[in-house]
Amino acid sequence: MNATEPLLLIAFNRPDLFECLIERLRETKPQKIYVAVDGPRPDHSEDAPKVARTRELIATIDWTDDVQTLAQESNLGCGRGVSTALSWFFGQEERGIILEDDILPQPTFFSFCTELLDRYADDQRVLAISGCNFVPQEFQSHPELPYRFSRVPHIWGWATWRRSWELHSLDMSNWRHRMGLKRLWESSGRTLQGMLFWRSIFDLLARNQIDTWDMQYTFEGMVRGMWTATSNVNLVDNIGFGAEATHTEIRPNYLRTSVNIEIPLVEAPVEVDELADAWSRTHVFQATAGGMVGQGFRYLKRKLLPTPTWGDRCP
Repeated sequence: MNATEPLLLIAFNRPDLFECLIERLRETKPQKIYVAVDGPRPDHSEDAPKVARTRELIATIDWTDDVQTLAQESNLGCGRGVSTALSWFFGQEERGIILEDDILPQPTFFSFCTELLDRYADDQRVLAISGCNFVPQEFQSHPELPYRFSRVPHIWGWATWRRSWELHSLDMSNWRHRMGLKRLWESSGRTLQGMLFWRSIFDLLARNQIDTWDMQYTFEGMVRGMWTATSNVNLVDNIGFGAEATHTEIRPNYLRTSVNIEIPLVEAPVEVDELADAWSRTHVFQATAGGMVGQGFRYLKRKLLPTPTWGDRCP
């Protein structure tokens, strides 16, 4: 399998998951690796030893000498931490693959990313590549093709170019000035529920009420009419669900078993799969009246209630 693409690994305080990822990577032995580890939170005494153990595990990447590290002394959080890591990575590489510590890729994930990074390197319509698929085949317009295009970049195992990442900004204060109602309507799949969902998300980001980075990246793609090449089969597993996760406490029922994909890839037309995006909008993002109420309750729960301890093992 082709694992020669520059690879960024993003980790924090879950050494058990990071160790699982390293062992999975040992199967394909990517040769150029960057590792970014955020610093411990000052109000979480258990962070320091977990972060230290995570950093120690970098030494177990022993199949290549080309490993660079970025270790933060203090905690930057999800938004600044991940975006800082990505900017560091793309400050040195024109393109590459990104895996967070809880994502385990299938071997052909790397070839999938490389082939599409080559194919769409100069295509300004394409924002990113994603190996993560939630949508059942019966809700894909062309399930016989290896990939489709979506307005939303799923970032559980993904790749992109420096040209795309340079568009990113955490600052969403002027999003309404940049995206008019017509563009928001089109980017939301021309549905009222989708429009209200994304408007509420972007407003929360503008008020700094969500500590994240990926929805800002989604916005930059939407406002420019750029799309993500998304695998029609699932190429990755997320093993990071639990109370210690920042945004994935509960394992959703839409997750699909990961498989390998046939390489080389038949070329797909560069157009949004509206059927698949509609399914994701309803089932993944829950852009429905009931879904938005549920998201509000979950947000309040995270803010007001303590979370239990949690651990994970390699599958």
